[in-house]
Amino acid sequence: MLSSHIIDKLRSGCVIPAHPLALKQDGKLDERRQKALTRYYIASGAGALAVGVHTTQFAIHETKIGLYQPVLELAAETAKKYAESTNCGEAVLIAGIVGDTDNAVKEARLAAEMGYHLGLLSLTALKGKSIDELIDHSKQVAEVIPIMGFYLQEVISQMVLPVEFWRKFVEIPNVLAIKIAPFNRYQTLNVLEAVAHSGRSGEIALYTGNDDNIISDLLTRYEFNVDGHPVSLRIVGGLLGQWACWTKRAVECLAQIKDICKSEIAIPQDLLTLSNQLTLANKAIFDADNHFAGCIPGILYVLKQQGLLEHVVTLNPAEELSEGQAVMIDRIISSYPQLTDDDFVKENLHKWLSS
Repeated sequence: MLSSHIIDKLRSGCVIPAHPLALKQDGKLDERRQKALTRYYIASGAGALAVGVHTTQFAIHETKIGLYQPVLELAAETAKKYAESTNCGEAVLIAGIVGDTDNAVKEARLAAEMGYHLGLLSLTALKGKSIDELIDHSKQVAEVIPIMGFYLQEVISQMVLPVEFWRKFVEIPNVLAIKIAPFNRYQTLNVLEAVAHSGRSGEIALYTGNDDNIISDLLTRYEFNVDGHPVSLRIVGGLLGQWACWTKRAVECLAQIKDICKSEIAIPQDLLTLSNQLTLANKAIFDADNHFAGCIPGILYVLKQQGLLEHVVTLNPAEELSEGQAVMIDRIISSYPQLTDDDFVKENLHKWLSS
């Protein structure tokens, strides 16, 4: 049973960085840098952490790699200690859960034992299964840990989840949140419509994972006609790979957006301008021109440039920066310094790397 504090934080909306993996040049876990990343996110004001997700590299789930439990434990322990020492407040901990039903249930149990509050449920391993099979899988995992649904973009998942799936999924009592990340307006609206019709709009926290449309997703009030009555929804926060870097700016931006939504004032033009600049940055960092092949190395590159990481290394040697990607990222940083939090990182890096 989750505490009211954790549920309130989740529903009110927060910045959730998709936690990357810090590796040494030889591919071994760099615990010092891994802990520094966790401290950076908590110090930036992130209200939650997502670990064992795409940005952490799905390979950590493989038994032969053996990093799933150590990485999740390290993040949970570091976040708890750092929050206590700085009075930042307890972070919502979200564990990525993948694989067939047996594996997903096993990972859910492990995450729950380590103190994680929710599981971000990837359905990619069940590609080709029927809607009822997907729902049964989700129910079994939800019996072990509260879950955050996950609509992963088709380029990566090779799956399309129709509105019929989401209408059944949101009926699962232990579904407490959904990360909407199809990078597609129609599919995003399918999820929102299902939640609007479920009668659970006050219970299910909606988070954007659309790294190409972050600010617009958060600014928009979505309204649906349900049995002749309007039902309004808002996406309250984001669980994003893009927010794994420049996190301090993300926290400041979300706070501004919350104020705008609460007061219902006109949306400032400069925020819409920032929206497109952020999407332009994401295009470079996520390597959109090459079907996101350099997505994870792109994030690692930015963190290395800031000094948080020492190397751009992935568990899959074939996963590396695309040709010209680093030049594109450098150009973005030079052209749009307002997107970065370099000064904040420079000021505090020595503290985060202290042990």
